[in-house]
Amino acid sequence: MERSQESVAQRLNPPLPSHGWRNWLGPLAVGAVAGVLRFTNLGTPNEVVFDETYYAKDAWGLLRFGVEHQEVEGHEELMLSAGDAWRTIPAFTNEGSFVVHPPVGKWTIAAGEYLFGVSPFGWRFMVALLGTIAVIALARIVRRLSRSDTLGVIAGLLLALDGIHLVLSRTALVDLTLGFWVLLAFGALLLDRDHTRARLARGVLADGFANSRLGPWLGARPWRWIAILCLGLACASKWSGAWFALAFIVLSLFWDAGARRAIGVKRPYLGALALDAPMALLGTGIGVLAVYLASWTGWFVTETGWGRTWAADKGPSPVPGLFRGFWHYHWQMWNFHTTLGSEHSYQSNPLSWPFMSRPTSFHYDGDVTGCGADKCASEVLALGNPIIWWAALLAVPYQLWCWIARRDWCAGAAIVGIAAGWLPWMLYLDRTVFTFYTVVYVPFVVMAVTLSLGAILGPRDAGERRRRTGVILVTAYLVAVVAAAWFFYPIWTGETIPYESWRLRMWLPTWV
Repeated sequence: MERSQESVAQRLNPPLPSHGWRNWLGPLAVGAVAGVLRFTNLGTPNEVVFDETYYAKDAWGLLRFGVEHQEVEGHEELMLSAGDAWRTIPAFTNEGSFVVHPPVGKWTIAAGEYLFGVSPFGWRFMVALLGTIAVIALARIVRRLSRSDTLGVIAGLLLALDGIHLVLSRTALVDLTLGFWVLLAFGALLLDRDHTRARLARGVLADGFANSRLGPWLGARPWRWIAILCLGLACASKWSGAWFALAFIVLSLFWDAGARRAIGVKRPYLGALALDAPMALLGTGIGVLAVYLASWTGWFVTETGWGRTWAADKGPSPVPGLFRGFWHYHWQMWNFHTTLGSEHSYQSNPLSWPFMSRPTSFHYDGDVTGCGADKCASEVLALGNPIIWWAALLAVPYQLWCWIARRDWCAGAAIVGIAAGWLPWMLYLDRTVFTFYTVVYVPFVVMAVTLSLGAILGPRDAGERRRRTGVILVTAYLVAVVAAAWFFYPIWTGETIPYESWRLRMWLPTWV
């Protein structure tokens, strides 16, 4: 019985591959690569790119007034010339502005503007920083997920070299902020899983198997509360964070049920439903809502927010006018998101996203000079690294099979992350949407590819020939990823290159 208990404890909490400072070397190395790629010439293009015209301006308004304000005519020129004088330049009216996304992503951009002025570098700085940290975080997460330092470093490297993540890390949009908090929430839940199972393992060794019908209470869950905080910040960046909040908490409950089953609980799923689900679901709902409401503090405490006085002439009601106005404002936002159907030359159907068939051009200048050729071009194209994304066309179905057929929980985690970021858009196939929305679930696509590369490497106890073949194949793949990143980097970062070199990078006619 004692040997069996030790075996259960080891399955519950398998050891990590390394400890101390050594397990940080690889993640920090790929983080350094990511930082160089994201911060080099971050102010290029030196102009307002794509939807920066909204988000960088709204961030500036938050800095000035605590809430978004309507801009004056010619505000883009004022944004480019504001610099450190952003506190005094008359770029706004006295009226609030109607915005369709919550404030956290814009406050993130505003932090960079506060530190470095209202300029392309300033409004992109914090997003680039979060993108770099995300690479380190993913390396640590996959290391813990797979119990492999090597796979952790591979995952970090792939994310560092993916074009969607790189471009969105160098552009002041709110999508990268959403993806950052989603990734950190997943990492916190993974830590919660390990810490909870470690407590159970100690209980198994001390007291034997849990022979009760439902199993034990799993104790305090500080990492779950941290995950809820991160999910709240995700929802306060963009509403689509709510899908991840639901998916991740349900996933963590299945992890709880699996832990109960591992120690011999008779009804593990009923135990998770009865003992874990109420607090998890209620805590998530309350925690996410509290963080979301707190993010709107500027709207509540100022007088100029959009719709702030909407209920003033709507007659008496038991609900205070401030909250009626807040609810009406959110109804307007919902109406905008669900009815947006205006045509855009770079819109793409969500069904096409895995193929990267219609990337979004954030910037293009065909009249630029200085490349040494008769005709030059400069573009920022939100195009995923094809070697990563096209490999994912095989890796994701393989991981889905591993989850279903082998009950591989690591594969399931990657699939749930992809599903939460991609499948909800199937409800809005007629809405104007863009391929760069995939930045939120790019880390989970990378996770699926990395786990599949781990299968190619083979188990640690495989024969020498099997391991050598695996190493050769994985190394060749990584070389191809690096080569593709080097090839596409100029059109990810707006470098000025000969027009013919630009055409050479347009592998598909739909990329133009």
